[in-house]
Amino acid sequence: MAALFFSIGFVTWLNGPLITFVQVAFNLSDVASFLVPVCFYLAYFVFPLPATLLSKRIGLRHGLVVSLAIMAVGTGLFGECVNARWYAGALSGLTVIGAGLSLLQITINPYVSFLGDHNRAAQRIAIMGVANKFAGIVAPALFAVIVMPHVGDVAASIHNTPAGPERDAILTGFTNAVHTPYRVMAGLLGLLAFLVARSSLPEITMEQDVPAQSSGRRRNSLRLATGVLAMFLYVGIEVLAGDAIGLFGRSHGLSLDVTKYLTAMTLASMMAGYLVGMVIVPRFISQERYMIVSCIVGVLICLIALTTHGIAPVLCVALLGFTNAMILPALFPIVLAEAGADGAKATAFLVMAFSGGAVLPQIFVHLIPELGTTSAFMGLVIPSYLFIGLWMTVILIKTQPTLANLANLVKTPAGAPKA
Repeated sequence: MAALFFSIGFVTWLNGPLITFVQVAFNLSDVASFLVPVCFYLAYFVFPLPATLLSKRIGLRHGLVVSLAIMAVGTGLFGECVNARWYAGALSGLTVIGAGLSLLQITINPYVSFLGDHNRAAQRIAIMGVANKFAGIVAPALFAVIVMPHVGDVAASIHNTPAGPERDAILTGFTNAVHTPYRVMAGLLGLLAFLVARSSLPEITMEQDVPAQSSGRRRNSLRLATGVLAMFLYVGIEVLAGDAIGLFGRSHGLSLDVTKYLTAMTLASMMAGYLVGMVIVPRFISQERYMIVSCIVGVLICLIALTTHGIAPVLCVALLGFTNAMILPALFPIVLAEAGADGAKATAFLVMAFSGGAVLPQIFVHLIPELGTTSAFMGLVIPSYLFIGLWMTVILIKTQPTLANLANLVKTPAGAPKA
């Protein structure tokens, strides 16, 4: 399961350096280059419901195999289209990868959530998150070294060379660098699909394995809907911190040769957050309270970024990875618990909410001309943290025993039925 989370992280967190890559390779504006996360994350909006129907038909374990095979096809398609310098085709490859990841998310998150006690679901997902974010550190760094070792020089050469054969040769050499790595990735994903198919992973169904704590709970549609909105906002701010940090860094004077590593910095911060969360949740603090603390700290970091200059705001954005780390591991199982017996449907809606990674970055790049990079970024992130933290606070209040019930428990004679 950790290997599967590693594959998710490796493919997903390549989007950050890919934005810089396609902007140079295809001579794109900021808005056009941010179609990379749009096509990737909009797949999460389109495919989860069909993926849920498929996973019900073939089971969660077989769903893992099919999802990896789809990801392998999309990865190969992306590499071939970039090599041919066809941007629309490359975006279609990202959409196919997103379709495979939709099915993988539909199957893998409930699979891990249901492998043990509900109260430790955040801890289990955090352990998987370490594998995911380790891949998120490795993937952008490898991409920067293998594909974009001299991206600053390439961008300058393209800018200074007039249109013609010489400029086409520079662009062809730059885009060819992505071909072999993506072929290798496609092959590894295919191999992983084969290994999962041959493994002895148990079959788990959503209907049979709803957590005991939530199976008899009546679904609260409003809390479920707002929980899905919280997930939409969370994924949006996670993608902003990871994928948009390159653009954010360039706006603060950093060169392309530096900003190509910033996504890896955010993911390193995020992995540190997972490691801390694994130690203290739920041993010292519940997953719900830690999630609220994470949102408060995130807002404080954003306020520091708004009041500082130079490289400090860029470092603040990277530090948001630490605060983001334990939000999804807590949010996902809590929303599933709110869904009660409708776990499969709730999972589909939660994965559809991952499309926030497409929407918020696009809003960000459109707000930059009006507000500036820092104000546009923080103007999206701060309200998102406030909403997520408020939602979790309301859930915590609603699910705590009332003072009256506690008093009844204390007054109940020994041996008598307790309320």
